Amino acid sequence: MFGPILAREWMVSPRRLRFYAQRVVFVLMLFSLVCTAWALMAGIQHVRNLGDFARFGGLVFQLVVPLELIVALFLSAVAAASNVSQEKDRRTLILLLLTRLTSSEIVVGKLMATLIGVANLVLSALPLLLLIAVLGGVSAMQVFAATAIIAVTAAWTGSLANMVAFWREKTFQTLAITLLAIVGWLVLCEAIAAGSIGAVDPSWAELLSPLRALWSVCQPIPSRTWSFLPGGVAGTHSLLGILATLLFSAIAVWRLRVWNPSQQVRLQAPEPDENYAVSTGTGKREVRSWKVRAPRPMWNNPVLWREMRTWAYGRKLLMIRLAYVALFAAAVLGLYWSVSSGVALQRSRLADELIPISARILTPFFVVSFVMINALAVNSITNERDGQALDLLLATQLTPRQFLLGKLLGVLYVTKEMVLLPLALTGYLWWQGGITTENFFFTLGGLLVMDLFSVMLGIHCGMNYSQSRTAIGTSLGTLFFLFLGIVTCMMIMLSFRGSFARQLPPFLAIILGGGTGLFVALGSRNPSPAIALAAFSLPFLTFFAITSFILRGQEMVVFSVIMTAYGFATTAMIVPALSEFDFAMGRARTADEEA
Repeated sequence: MFGPILAREWMVSPRRLRFYAQRVVFVLMLFSLVCTAWALMAGIQHVRNLGDFARFGGLVFQLVVPLELIVALFLSAVAAASNVSQEKDRRTLILLLLTRLTSSEIVVGKLMATLIGVANLVLSALPLLLLIAVLGGVSAMQVFAATAIIAVTAAWTGSLANMVAFWREKTFQTLAITLLAIVGWLVLCEAIAAGSIGAVDPSWAELLSPLRALWSVCQPIPSRTWSFLPGGVAGTHSLLGILATLLFSAIAVWRLRVWNPSQQVRLQAPEPDENYAVSTGTGKREVRSWKVRAPRPMWNNPVLWREMRTWAYGRKLLMIRLAYVALFAAAVLGLYWSVSSGVALQRSRLADELIPISARILTPFFVVSFVMINALAVNSITNERDGQALDLLLATQLTPRQFLLGKLLGVLYVTKEMVLLPLALTGYLWWQGGITTENFFFTLGGLLVMDLFSVMLGIHCGMNYSQSRTAIGTSLGTLFFLFLGIVTCMMIMLSFRGSFARQLPPFLAIILGGGTGLFVALGSRNPSPAIALAAFSLPFLTFFAITSFILRGQEMVVFSVIMTAYGFATTAMIVPALSEFDFAMGRARTADEEA
């Protein structure tokens, strides 16, 4: 059933260094969060009895497990999408279809080969979760239930990305559709939980949403949500996730040879043209089987012309834009409800005082926009390399400045909805009186800087990594884990409230680790002092901006720090690319890359 694709990955994966490095780094990251939380708790209060250990165990379990779920969900979706898209970009999927492999062996083999890496991380984190259970406050059944939810979520998101990757031809389309589908499902579950969909019982939200199901498992007192399996919420959610995985895989197996090869790959006879018919010796007019059309006028920058005047990323971008507009409408409705009902201005809890309801609605929408912009930016470079057009571009009279500005402005033009709609949503919040005029302009400036940073990060990773899968994973992973680190720091601050002087020393280890990882991602191939300074200062300045935002009344400080940190990081990546063409062409790969 699984075939030789899984067999090869099963034999080759343990030979790669990153197979062991990934789980070591992942477990160390989770363990560092546990140590940070312990240092904060020990600095705030004295640990005197077993009850204090139990409270700490329950609290840190609620921090670590959601983080593990988000990481597994992201890695599974991106890895499955890029694994199949790489086969299509290199035209090797057609070779697989010509072999004796069945459709199920290709589809299920690709999915299971992708899930090997995710399962490696999930299983490596299980002993750490059991160690937390030893402290008390968490039972072993809760640990196994949470692990099951995480594993099933990784399976159905990977299966969804696998199906979309076999369906769509362009890598960006695959990533964008998968991301919007997952985010749309989570938004739908939140609407069900809020009672906005009257035909569905709000208790279904815990059974359908992986976030709510996991949070229900993490509670000391089990939820009373009904379920039709003995395992409660975890068992029912796992069953639904397994059914979704089987459904997506069955659809991919059924339509594999219909979708592939696509119409863009199949050779078609040229259409006859009556305007170019010629007369033959018998007195009849013969229609030529070729067409000639007038050349289209091109701009001085051909790269920018191609990005803006052609369908370089496929015509299905219209569908992606419509889906994004639907997500924007959902954000507008949520923001309208929070402002009109006064929930956005309530101060009933400390968490609501520190993080307003409007920020909880805007922030996920902004993150989705940045990730989609970054995905298109990195694919704008990898598509040129995989299509073997990059060598031709380097042989022309095109200058590095024309290429970089063409790609930079072209990506911003193609993703103009992802740039303008967040600005419009912020303007709506200002119009409703949710934020002041000063904060409105601060937010606009911060969004524009982050858009430019997202684009340049994708272009930089596309130029520095020869393999498309590595470039896409590094670019999206850097942006995603940067925001994930921000959310984690805010969760720890809210859970262990204390003075900034007590919180700073434990966070220095996380900041140093984040800076090291950022430097490896951005400057491993061509390190420079500017990249090093940007990599190590960006996590610290972001942490400082978070604390300034929580303290309130320091919006100017937050704006200045964000502009300085991300503006300098963007400049550090732009300046070298303006002077010369420096692409990793993959002609001298290491043994690990070849495997």
